[in-house]
Amino acid sequence: MNPHIERLKLIFFGLFIAAAIGVGVWQVWWVQPAMHCEKELRKWWDPVERICATPVLTSDITGRLITDEKALAEAKKAIGRASAPDRK
Repeated sequence: MNPHIERLKLIFFGLFIAAAIGVGVWQVWWVQPAMHCEKELRKWWDPVERICATPVLTSDITGRLITDEKALAEAKKAIGRASAPDRK
């Protein structure tokens, strides 16, 4: 057989294997963590830093209270919390 055809066959086979491995790595290290995070309720996936984070109310960090009861209830509902965390 023509040696050029044999060489091209090996090159295309090697490219196919490299692409298949690349897709597998992409799935395991990029797509699956995002899907796992999104399945957990009330967690957010940050694609830039690849972090699965839990949302926190700004009032929990700053210590400032939300005085409007409707706004407080909506904020707690948005992050899936029934009450504010205990302060020590």
